[in-house]
Amino acid sequence: MYVDSHCHLSFPELAADQQGVLDRMRRAGVSAALNISVRIEEFPAVLALAESQPDIFATVGVHPDTTESDEPTVAQLVRGAAHPKVLAIGETGLDYYRLKEPLDWQRDRFRVHIRAAREAGKPLVVHTRCAPDDTLRILREESAAEVGGVMHCFTESLQFAQAALELGFYISFSGIVTFRNAGALQQVVPYVPLDRLLIETDSPYLAPVPHRGKVNEPAWVVEVAHKLAELRSLAPSDIARASRDNFLRLFRPPAQSLPSAVFPAVEGSPIM
Repeated sequence: MYVDSHCHLSFPELAADQQGVLDRMRRAGVSAALNISVRIEEFPAVLALAESQPDIFATVGVHPDTTESDEPTVAQLVRGAAHPKVLAIGETGLDYYRLKEPLDWQRDRFRVHIRAAREAGKPLVVHTRCAPDDTLRILREESAAEVGGVMHCFTESLQFAQAALELGFYISFSGIVTFRNAGALQQVVPYVPLDRLLIETDSPYLAPVPHRGKVNEPAWVVEVAHKLAELRSLAPSDIARASRDNFLRLFRPPAQSLPSAVFPAVEGSPIM
């Protein structure tokens, strides 16, 4: 019933025990996971895993602070997004945390991804860190609302969340929301409409409580759902159901790539 909307199964920490990670994910009741591309060079491996597993999907993109990668072109991203198991463009966005100006190359890369998403008709997976104003500005300038997407691993303010929602974006919470020092983020949770909420691990990073400090994995997205349920006075099954339906609505996985035995369709689900 749960869906991990953002993980990095092709990273070495998880690839070393890939079958074990997938087995534990399935035993935990996680019906599907979106494996995220961060470098053009790794996209073939990301896609190959999605092709080999009925419950794994892929994206195509280059992470904003990746400096050792071929620079993607719109045409390149659109070609990658044409595969039925590639559900989104990204992860893309802006990250000013470690890198310092001039960062025109990063902003230009973000624009390339948005243009590719519009051409491909696929949503965006957006990473933003220490760059809220520029992120929103570029999304607006490039008409990203035409395709929408998700603000992954959300850690921004309520005002940013409201602006992103107005642009048609979903908000995804990671294990950070379970941390003891995440009070400000936890206060945002009740204000995100239930029909615009996603859950993720961002594994192998950001393991949720009670696993903090360990290598994260998709099975632990359940802990994120439980924390959101607590913060919203709901049952975990309510969060699981809503976030699963939202995943279907936003990413629109093709019916033929979504076996009902793995990921049962729900009434009114927007599977293409």
